[in-house]
Amino acid sequence: MKKPIRVMIIDDSALVRAALKSVLERFADIEVMAVARDAFHAAQKLRAAVPDVILLDIEMPKLDGLAFLRQLMKQHPIPTIICSAVAERGSANAIAALEAGAVEIIHKPSLATRDFFDEAAERLHESVRAAASARVLAARATRSQSPVLRSDPSPKRSQRPGPTPSQLPHRAAERVIVVGASTGGTEAIRVFLERCDASSPGMVIVQHMPAGFTAGLARRLDQILDIRVKEAAHGDPVLIGQVLIAPGDRHVALRCSGKKHYVELLDTPPVNRHRPSVDVLFFSAAESCASHVAGVIMTGMGDDGARGLKALRDAGARTFAQDEATCVVYGMPREAVRLGGAGQVLPLQALSTSAMAALSGS
Repeated sequence: MKKPIRVMIIDDSALVRAALKSVLERFADIEVMAVARDAFHAAQKLRAAVPDVILLDIEMPKLDGLAFLRQLMKQHPIPTIICSAVAERGSANAIAALEAGAVEIIHKPSLATRDFFDEAAERLHESVRAAASARVLAARATRSQSPVLRSDPSPKRSQRPGPTPSQLPHRAAERVIVVGASTGGTEAIRVFLERCDASSPGMVIVQHMPAGFTAGLARRLDQILDIRVKEAAHGDPVLIGQVLIAPGDRHVALRCSGKKHYVELLDTPPVNRHRPSVDVLFFSAAESCASHVAGVIMTGMGDDGARGLKALRDAGARTFAQDEATCVVYGMPREAVRLGGAGQVLPLQALSTSAMAALSGS
């Protein structure tokens, strides 16, 4: 019998610790081996036993979760899920935690209730399973290759000679790249977009992330990259040199009107247990404008997006999957390859240039 996934919960709220422990212990493949009230308490427990996965609160007394995570990733990298409340500071710190090495974020309400965690049980279970299978070394390699994480980061285009993205005309994109990612995806998306600029095709991205955090992700990417990034709003046009990030808890669909493209936000039920769902985006692109689209599926657990990528390829779109060596979790790309949806399987660092090149002649 396979050994259960050993989890440590670190949170200053006794209510949250008890609720998380109660939910996780319903699953036979998970063992909550320890709980800790703060980072120092956790450090003591880590000396006795090392878990497979850590659930970590950000806002804690004495030493905040972000500082603890940074120390942990330097000394003993352990797959870590951030359990964070949605707030201006909480959202920013959660995004910083992903940059520091966390593999995923789950939403913690300001007043955690057992009912909330009951509703989120399956999602929490899936997150822990994904984290347990995450290749932390691959995640660290991705971050080390990212120029924005160096001590002397390359400046955004606004700090370089020549026009900034905001100074260039907002032209409708006739060609569109649609992207789907999950566990480990926030850093993969950043590497993907680092090779893009104000002349790149319009892009629409689904990253599995709770409501409230996608806006912070979009702001952070917009600050550090040479391409405009915003959280998608209903009816937004797809523009050259701009990326639209699907908001948490809303599906996003790509629509076509002549040579112009725009997005619709949908409140329909989750697909593959996710909202937003990569499949919703990919299927909508396959139905309306596949000949002008490239589809890309990246790191993540499960199979969301695999069938949609196959539909895109069958409809004539160029399709790409991230390879196993550069994935934090090789789940979604593996399923896409298995179904025959990936026209090419490439390392993360080659995905965006290849997708843009494939569209250049269409």
